[in-house]
Formats: sequence, C-alpha cells, structure tokens
Amino acid sequence: MNEMCFLYTLSSNVLSYIFLFCILSSVSFGDETDHLALLSIKKHITSDPYQIMPLWNDSIHFCNWTGIVCDHQRVVSLNLGYRGLSGSISPAVGNLTFLRELCLYCNDFTGKVPQEVGRLSRLRRLDIWNNSLSGEIPSNISRCSNLVDLEMSRNNFIGVIPNEFESLTKLQRLLVYSNELTGEIPKFIGNFTSLTYISGWENHFQGNIPNTLGQLSNLWHFNFGLNNLSGILPVSFFNISSLKEIFLFYNQIGGNPPSDIAQIFLGLTVLSLARNKFSGPIPLSLSNATNLIILALQGNAFTGSVPSFSRVQSLNYFVVEGNQLGNGKSDNLNFVSSLANCTNLRNLGFGTNNLGGVLPKSMFNFTLLTELIAGENLISGNIPSEVGQLVNVRRLFLSSNQLTGRIPDSIGNLENLGVMGLNNNLLSGFIPSSLGNLTLLSKLYLQHNKLEGRVPPGLSNCRGLQVLDLSRNNLSGYIPKGIFGLSSLTISLNLSNNRFVGSLPTEVSALQNLVAFDVSNNMISGIIPFVLGSCTSLVELSIARNTIEGEIPTSLRSLRGLEVLDLSRNNLTGRIPEYLGEFLFLKTLNLDLNGFDGKFPELGAFRNKSIVSIYGNAKLCGGLPEFQLPKCSSEESSRKKQIPLSLLTTIPIISVLFVLIVVVIFCCFCKRKKAPTESSSEDGSFPQVSYQSLHEATDGFSSANLIGSGKFSDVYKATLHRKNEPQFVAVKVLKLTVHGADRSFIAECEALRSIRHRNLVKVLTSCSSLDFQGNDFKALVYSYMVNGSLEDWLHHNQDVGLSFLQRLNIVIDLAGALDYIHRQCGSLMIHCDIKPSNVLLDSDLVAHLGDFGLARFVHPDSSTTHTSSLGIKGTIGYAAPEYGMGSKVSTYGDVYSYGILILELFTGNRPIDDMFGDALSLHSFVKMAIPDRVMEISDPVLFRTREEGNMATDARDSEMHDGIEGCLTSVYGIGIACSTEIPGDRIEISKALNQLQFVKKTFLKGRLTRRIRRTL
Repeated sequence: MNEMCFLYTLSSNVLSYIFLFCILSSVSFGDETDHLALLSIKKHITSDPYQIMPLWNDSIHFCNWTGIVCDHQRVVSLNLGYRGLSGSISPAVGNLTFLRELCLYCNDFTGKVPQEVGRLSRLRRLDIWNNSLSGEIPSNISRCSNLVDLEMSRNNFIGVIPNEFESLTKLQRLLVYSNELTGEIPKFIGNFTSLTYISGWENHFQGNIPNTLGQLSNLWHFNFGLNNLSGILPVSFFNISSLKEIFLFYNQIGGNPPSDIAQIFLGLTVLSLARNKFSGPIPLSLSNATNLIILALQGNAFTGSVPSFSRVQSLNYFVVEGNQLGNGKSDNLNFVSSLANCTNLRNLGFGTNNLGGVLPKSMFNFTLLTELIAGENLISGNIPSEVGQLVNVRRLFLSSNQLTGRIPDSIGNLENLGVMGLNNNLLSGFIPSSLGNLTLLSKLYLQHNKLEGRVPPGLSNCRGLQVLDLSRNNLSGYIPKGIFGLSSLTISLNLSNNRFVGSLPTEVSALQNLVAFDVSNNMISGIIPFVLGSCTSLVELSIARNTIEGEIPTSLRSLRGLEVLDLSRNNLTGRIPEYLGEFLFLKTLNLDLNGFDGKFPELGAFRNKSIVSIYGNAKLCGGLPEFQLPKCSSEESSRKKQIPLSLLTTIPIISVLFVLIVVVIFCCFCKRKKAPTESSSEDGSFPQVSYQSLHEATDGFSSANLIGSGKFSDVYKATLHRKNEPQFVAVKVLKLTVHGADRSFIAECEALRSIRHRNLVKVLTSCSSLDFQGNDFKALVYSYMVNGSLEDWLHHNQDVGLSFLQRLNIVIDLAGALDYIHRQCGSLMIHCDIKPSNVLLDSDLVAHLGDFGLARFVHPDSSTTHTSSLGIKGTIGYAAPEYGMGSKVSTYGDVYSYGILILELFTGNRPIDDMFGDALSLHSFVKMAIPDRVMEISDPVLFRTREEGNMATDARDSEMHDGIEGCLTSVYGIGIACSTEIPGDRIEISKALNQLQFVKKTFLKGRLTRRIRRTL
C-alpha cells in the first residue's frame, strides 16, 4: 500500500514538473517572439530625433523599453506617439499577438500599413493618426474583431472604407478624417450599435447619408464636413436622439431642417451646416437649445428673420452670414440684442444678408468677441463709440453697408485688431489718428467712403501692415513718407482716387515685397523715382491720371514680374523702353495720353494690340501695322541708306584704331605678370568689372553703403550696369591686410565656382586687381539680397519679426542648401561657418547660404581637405565642440552649427548669450525645456507676427497654441538632434530636411483646419 502511495506521489510530481516546464517553455518562446518583433520594428525606423531607439537594447528587458507595456512578459501595449519617428511600420508587428494597444500617432511613418496587423486579434485600440501613410486601408484590419477604437486620420489613404470592416461590430470610435477616401458612407456602419463617435471630414465621400445611421442609438458625435455629400438628411437621421455634435459643413446637402430639431436633439451643443444648400427659415426651436455652443449656418439659402436666442447662454460661435435673411427693415437686428446673455460669445457673424436697422449698442458688450462680421447688409446709422469695448476683437468687418458719420476715435482701443474692413460705406470726416495704436493690424480697408483730410502719420506705427486700401475717398495733402517705409506692405497699397499731392518719395524703395501698388487718379507730380525699380515683387503698378513727367526710368527693367502697368494720362515723354516688351507675364500695358515720341518698339508684348494701349501719343511712329501709327520720318531712313557712304569715309579711322588696339593688347600682355586680370562671371552678367567701376558703384566705398563687416571682409551695396541697365549688387571687399584674407578669397572663389543651388548665394563676378594707390584689391560681387541677413531679422529688426512659418521655411531652405553641398554637388564640400549672419534673405524671404570663405572640399578617398583657411573651423558658439579638440572638419560640424542656428532662430537667444553660464548652453537650455515649457522659451516675436490668415492673432487661442506648440516641440527636437555633443549621434542633414518638411506639412494641415473652423 505504501509503495503504491509512493509511486502515485512520484508520478504526480513528475506530471507537475512537466506541466510547469511546458508553461515556462511557452512563456520563454513568446518572450523571444515579442523581443524579435520589437527589434524588427526598431530596424524599420530610419529617423529618431528624440533618440528613443538606442534605449531599446538588451541591457534591460524589453518590457522596460520606452513605449512598451507588458503583462506576464508579453507585450500588450506599444505606444510611440509624438516621437518624431520616420520610417515604415514593420510587418513583424503582427507577431505581437498579445497586443491590445498599438499607438504610432503624430510621427512620419510612410508606406502602407502592413496586412499583418490583421493578426492582432486581441487589439482594442489602433491609433496611427497624423502620419504619412498611404495606399488603401488594409482589409485585414477587419480580423481585429475586438477593436473598440480605430483612429487612422491625417494620412494619405485612398480608396473606400473596406466592406470587410462590417465585422468590426464592437467599434465605439471610428476616425478616418483628413485622407483621400472616396465612395459613399458605408451602410454597414449602421450595424455598429456601440458607435459613439464617427469622423470622416476632409475626404471625398459622396452620395447620400445612409438611412441605416438611424440605428446608432449611442452616437453623440457625427462629422462628415468637407466632403461631397448630397441629397437631404434622411428621416432616420433624426431618430438619433443621442446626437450632440453635428458637423456637415462644406457639402451639397439641401432641404429644410425640421423646425423641432432642438426638441429631437435635446443635448445639442454643435450644429454646423455651413456651406450647403439648406433653405427655408432657421428652425425656431433652436431658440430653446439651451446647451448650444456652436451654431454655424453660413453659406446656405436660409430666409426670413433670425429667431431670438434670449434663452441660450452658452453660445460661443454664432454665424449666419451668407444667406438671404432679413428684409431691410429696422427690426432685423433684434436677434443681436437677444444674445445679450451669451457672455462667452467669441464669433458673431451675420454679414452678406438683407438685414436692416442700426447697430445695437448692446452688441459691443461682448467683450470676449474675437470676430465680428456684419458686412454686406443694409445697416445704417453711425458706428457707436462703444465699439472700443471690443478689446479682444481681431477681425472686424462692417463693410458694404450704409453707415454714416465719423469713424469713432475709440476704435484705437482695439489693440488686438488684425483685420478691419469699413469700406464701401458713407463714412465721412478724418481718419482718426488713434488707428496708429493698432500695432497688430495687418489689413486695413477704408476704401469707397467720404473720408477727408490728411492720412495720419501714426499709421506708420502699424509695422505689420500688409494691406492698406484708402482709395476712392476725398483724402488730400502729402502721403506720409512713413507709409512708404512700411516694408511689411506685401499684398497691396491702394491710394487711388483721392487728392494727394507731391511726388513719390524715395522711401518707396522699402516696398520691395509689395505685389500691388496703385496711386492713380490723384495730383501726384514730379518724376517716376528711380528707386521704384527696387520693388521687384510688383505684379500690378498703376500711377495713371496724375501729372508725372519725365521719362520712364531704366530701373523699371527689374520689375519683370509685372502683369499690369498703367502709366496713362500723365506728362511722360521720351522713348518707350523696348525692355517692357520683354516682360513675359504682362497682360496690360496702358501708356495712353502721354507725350512719348520716337519709334514704337515691335518685339514681345508690343506685338499684341490686346495688351498694349498707346492712344493719344501723337509723336510715336512705326510699330506693327495694327497700331496704325505713321511711318517714321524719311530722315531716319535716309540715314540708314547713307551708312555705306559714311562707312567709306571712316575706313582710315578704323585702320588707325586697329593699330592702336594691337598696341594696347601688346602692352596689356606685357603687364600681365604685374597686375592680375579681372575675372568675369560664368553667365556673362558682368563681363568685366574693374576696381574703378566698383569704386564708383559704391561711392568710393562709402560708409553709407556699408551693409556688413567681418574679420576678412567688408560688404557694400552697389549699383552696377549691365547693357546700360542698373542692377543692385553686393560687393564683398577683402581686407587683404588681415592674415588669411587672401586664402579666404581663394576658398570662396573655388567653392562658388563649383556650386549652383537656389538656396546658395549667387556670385556674379569677381575682381582681382590694383586700387588707385597700386595696392592689391580683391572683391566678389553677389546678387543683392534686399532683406539682409538672418542676423538682422533676429537681433536688429524685431519691430516686424519673422513668423513661425517664415522661420520654418528658412531652416528648410538651409537644410536643402547643406544637403546639396554635402551630397549632391559632385565634390563633398563643408561650409564650416553656418551662422545667422551668413544667411541672406531675398525679397520673398527665401534663405540663401553665403560666405564660403572657410569652405573646404573633402576628397572622396580621404578625409583631408582640398581648400582651407588657416585652420579656422567656424565661429564661437556655432563651431562644433570636436573642432576645439583638433578634429578634422566633417559634415557633422556643419550639422552641429545648423542645429544651433535652429535653436537660436526659434528661441531668439544667441548661443553665447550671457544667460548661459559654464554649466548651461543653448542646446541644454532647450533640451531641458521641452516638451512642457516650449512656449515659454520661444521667441515672443513669433506670436506677434502674422501671415496670411491672421496667424498671430490666432496664436492667442488655445487651439492655435496647441497646433504651434506641437510643431515647435518637433523643431526643437530636430535642433537638439543636430547639435548633440558626440558627432556620430547627430542626424544627417537629409533626415533633418525630411523631418522639417513633415513639421511644415503638419502645421499647414492644422492651419487649414483652423481656417475651416473659423469659417463655420
């Protein structure tokens, strides 16, 4: 008996050990499977700015790796969101079979989503939002039958939502917005009875909204805005009583919303039907929608009156513009007064309707209002002085009404105002000087009123002004020179149809980025200023109907982008310049009623009578027959006939000249060893340039023309002539008394001789000669960059400043230039001196890398340099730390300097700022601050500047902060990854370029989203 018990016990223990061994073996096997899968995922990542992947190593168990969560040694969560990663998604992710959460959002993964994801049967959450993934949505995801949350938005997916997704019946959230998806909204979505949130906006969905949606009794958020949906809302749609947020903006849906819509959706907080084809009256029940926060009905065909909203207190956004509301009667604006309890109202828009009445003073109690749009109605009366209470307003449009009286002085209290339109009214009196307080103003529209008097000089305080339109008023006096000095004016300056006097001042040269300039129909006198040729961005220029005299200056030849040029009805004389015919984009050239004379040109635009108008110039002759001008005088033709005879009389003279030329050539040949020859540019822009011509072009190298100075050189602004036409250039004169300057000159000549790229400075020619005292003289001549250096914009020109997007474009330009010299220009070149003062900005703020005086070529078979300059390897603060320890130059050094420049550009702090002691650097300062203190360390000018779309003013919104904060975090991460101390840990410039381009794409997508929401 005891023996039997012993055997039984023994066998039981053996079985237990075998069972335990099997469990341990399976765990070990699964452990290794997950380990290998993670290593494959790591291998597919090509860029890692936050250096996450180096932490994925075998010094610790993979369950402790960043972004990994395990349960019983199996990976259940992989979360690498917001890491700035690039690469592709490894198919091995399908081997993580215990995975319940896969989150790769906000990175730059490309390629297709692998079908192997379908093997993750336990997956509950798949989030790949905001990447660059493409192709069709994999149908195998349908095998992840436990999915609750599927987020695939902001990628480049195409095709339709797969029919296989019909099996995902447990879904609660489905987000596919901002892709390129097509087809109809699938009917099977009606079977997802647990669905609470669905968003497919900004795609190409079409067709009707399916009836089956009525089965989604738990749905509270429905967003299919920005698609091509049509038809009418199905009856079943109004069975979804749980709906709180309805977004259908920018579609083609029509019909009349039910009058009891607010009773159907009792919890309604958002109703966005903007830009559709809805008609009929605004549902009266909305006046009882006490939870309503957003009401966006603009851009439809609603009629009748706007109901009262006195019972609604939570409204934040109320926009009904662009309909057919109102009938011009005095009670049409009563609804505005009914909004008095909506103390959180931010957006109020009822423009482009038929609303009459006067502006109720109660409207100006909405002190949190950021946007007021009431233009294009039948509103009369004065602008109440209470308008000054809207201290947070950023966009104010009261244009195209019947407003009378003066513009109240209190409007100067709106210090946050970015855009104001009071145009097309009956306003009179003076322009209030208080407008000079609106320093954030970017666009000011006052045209087509009855304003009089002088333009207040204080308008020149609006240093960010991009559009100024004062046309069609009764303004008089001189135009303040400060207006012409606003370099921020980039879109339009229209002063036409007033009574301005005086001449156009030379300050007009500051408008180098201006696109449209119109001073027509005034009493402007004098001549066309020569400096007008500096305004090289001009597309439209009109100075018609004035008393301007003299000839068309040759400097206008530089305005090659002109599409419209109107010089008609002046007192201009002389020949019509032939170069105007060379303007490739010219659509209108009006030279009517002047005093031009001589032969009319026959080339280019002058061959097209539909483009050129020359009526009323009686002294013109010749030209093509369709212009019906008289033939030129016989005197001119007889001169041509006498040419052979005169040629005979000049033969002896030519012979003498020939002998003299031979003597001169011989003398020059003898002196060749004594004085170096003058070099010419490859493109022949300046075949020769002498010391004398450079001396004259710079007024004797006058300090007034000095625009920069360094250790080895001074840079002057100059005007040289090509074919008798002036061209602004920059002349870099070497300080040959400084040891090393001569070798710097050779290095720069060698570098610039070998490279051509849109983001590198263009050398026109060089001069190596003797000055008037017989001393050696060396200079390089570059294209002139009208916006100076990045150093100036960062540390000397902060009144205007650079926006976030402009700075981002600059670092992308520089990355492209470095990638070119490092990899694409034939021989490997290292710049060795990347810093803001060596970055020059053209009229479009495109960055050009300059100063190649320290540049070095590296032979492909060695690390030695071909061209050097005294062993100098950069500037303190920007030079790579390894250079200080005697290391040879490398591309890593340029990447380091570039990274420091990124950090300086976005923080506004120099790398050698006093705030950085021995224990702190710009690199460590930024690294410690991200991601939590990004906004705190960034240059505050970033949030003062603005670009098209009012970015600066939006920067105060939390949504804008969120958008720019994430992008700033990414940019700082790239700057840090470039400027790490160990050279081998720095990312390649090509990867930095790719990541910055992705940041730009993300930012522009976000800005588009914000613009769309502003229009709701």
